Amino acid sequence: MAAAGGWWAEACEKFRSARTLSAVESRKDPESEPYRSKYSARALLQEVKQQLSAAEEGGEARLLAVRRAVLEYELGVNHTDTEELSAGEEHLQRCTQLLQPHRLSPDCVSLYIQAQNNLGILWSERDEIKTAQTYLESAEALYNQYMKEDGNPPLDPSEHFMSEEEKLTDQERSKRFEKAYTHTLYYLAQIYQHLEMTEKAAQYCHTTLKRQLEYCGYYPVEWALNAATLSQYYLSKQCFMESRHCLAAASVIFSQAGQVPSAEDNENEQDQQDLRQRKAEIARCWIKYCLNLLQSARKLLEDDIGEMDLFKQMQLKAQRRIEEDENENDRKKAVLFGTSDICDSVLAMEEKVSSVYPLDFQEAREIFLVGQNYVQEAKEFFQVDGYVTDHIEIVQDHSALFKVLAFFEEDYERRCKMHKRRIDMLEPIYADLNPQYYLLISRQLQFELAETYYEMMDLKVSIGNRLEGLDSHTIKKVNSLAQLAIKYYELFLDSLRDPDKVFPEELDEDVLRPAMVAKFHIARLYSKLITSDSKKQLENMQTSLEYYTFLIDYCEKHPDAVRVVETELELSKEMVGLLPARMERLRAKLGPFV
Repeated sequence: MAAAGGWWAEACEKFRSARTLSAVESRKDPESEPYRSKYSARALLQEVKQQLSAAEEGGEARLLAVRRAVLEYELGVNHTDTEELSAGEEHLQRCTQLLQPHRLSPDCVSLYIQAQNNLGILWSERDEIKTAQTYLESAEALYNQYMKEDGNPPLDPSEHFMSEEEKLTDQERSKRFEKAYTHTLYYLAQIYQHLEMTEKAAQYCHTTLKRQLEYCGYYPVEWALNAATLSQYYLSKQCFMESRHCLAAASVIFSQAGQVPSAEDNENEQDQQDLRQRKAEIARCWIKYCLNLLQSARKLLEDDIGEMDLFKQMQLKAQRRIEEDENENDRKKAVLFGTSDICDSVLAMEEKVSSVYPLDFQEAREIFLVGQNYVQEAKEFFQVDGYVTDHIEIVQDHSALFKVLAFFEEDYERRCKMHKRRIDMLEPIYADLNPQYYLLISRQLQFELAETYYEMMDLKVSIGNRLEGLDSHTIKKVNSLAQLAIKYYELFLDSLRDPDKVFPEELDEDVLRPAMVAKFHIARLYSKLITSDSKKQLENMQTSLEYYTFLIDYCEKHPDAVRVVETELELSKEMVGLLPARMERLRAKLGPFV
């Protein structure tokens, strides 16, 4: 056989050197010659190719074809790495053509799948996503067919240029083959994401993460971020157990990253900074988890006016007692990540926060506190200096955690204090913000501050009514809160005006509902202001009427707006029907001087 000659040992040595140049030496290439080692590797591979051609006459045709295919594959990857995609594609296509008749045999299947993977990547880099999908799905189908029909650990492509004594163990072969297939699934997950096949993308991402742990083929930081991202998909589907599982696994695997010391400690500062940022990003995913779980529970529990429905609460508690035992065990089996030692750490992490809807204040508070801890962790990295937008988003999430916790609080005074905490965290941020550069965030904060003051005003009125009448201190407080709510709603509405301070004839879709709600709430707030001065009261009623009328007129001119503010429109019409008569009665009482 041709392999017996001395040229073969030389060819194997060149092949090995080429792979070392590509994988190891290329990392040390200077910026001025970024592909120096890759080009040297290419030259060696071309030499081996020529040696093979010279040996073809006396060699076994199939064996030589497979070896040529290995070289075409290596040259294909090499050209792709140096951004010569057309040449890369040619070599990879030649590789698959040579292997086509033998693609299901143990000495070819792994190479064929890896060639298909690389063609998939190459086409996705050209933004030809459908073509990429075809190659990758073909690789997936081949893996499944091989495992069904043969299943023995196939040869690794590098073994075609090794002596018998250098050949890999079955265990190592299996590990490398499974790693190639994991890559297929990883790229398919990205393709499906790109094609907006979100559910399929999530399924493939989950399988990829699971396999990476199984075969120890992962970088902890990258793995953790992918798992945290997947948790947000499950969150959007209200799958809280799966979401929590992904986040717990992300936190556990991420903690491994800190245990890997860098070779160059003096260059470690940037690495440490990156690690801190990734850790804060995972913390933000945990915040979203806690917030979504609390908000979803509120939706289940609230009545028509946004208060706790005690009957629903009782029903859900009873239902939960029945379901609890069966469900948790069943669903956990479907998603468990990794080996037993990782599982134990993940389970310990999961036990720190619930994945079932909180049904009372105590349960809600436990989830709130976990979320609040992650807020502090995220804010440590995302500080106002340097990360304005991120920092504000985290503070807004913190405020939203207080808002949803307040729903579960039965005591109105304590509920009021929670809203006050929101004011205390949002007002300083708003005061320091330049609306010229941060218009959208500025509007969000104006609206949220207005709503929070509005909520506090309502609570103070309710507290006063429970005490059978409002004393002068409470009246002062109610008026003050109402005025502050009006101030922020007006600031929000003013931000919609053009440079000449004219309010738009027609509002954009994204601000239509907030603007209408602001107008409606201001109308209501003016009617809530308490004064013993009847003339002032009449003025407030007139202002209130004007705001209600604006909403009705706007909806008449723009019928599309009706669906956005149906409830507010109905109530405005009702008030416009009632207010003039009330104002008339007040005028009559005041006599001819008004």
